[in-house]
Amino acid sequence: QVQLVESGGGLVQAGGSLRLSCAASGSIFSINNMGWYRQAPGKERELVAGITSGGSTKYADSVKGRFTISRNNAQNRLYLQMNSLKPEDTAAYYCNAVVATMGWPNYGMGYWGKGTLVTVSS
Repeated sequence: QVQLVESGGGLVQAGGSLRLSCAASGSIFSINNMGWYRQAPGKERELVAGITSGGSTKYADSVKGRFTISRNNAQNRLYLQMNSLKPEDTAAYYCNAVVATMGWPNYGMGYWGKGTLVTVSS
């Protein structure tokens, strides 16, 4: 199957920066769209940023101008550079990818990582 593993979370002061990474592995034929979601305590999971296989990006209004999503297709990796962090960015951040596996090369399914925690102190 497919595994997504996030890393790079931690505790940072307001105004600081963090870079999240997501590594995809397993029986991968191709990866289509990828994205970062986050979920704060007591809130629903929300899309933070998305990127297509061709590199087109889209951001939530709350992070535009502060976060940058990127990917390395050769290494099956996804990144999120987070600058000017605010306490309201505190959440668990999840990697999501639409992946076609070797067994189903024409059919993409969504996969999730287990998340990495970002805490921004004021």
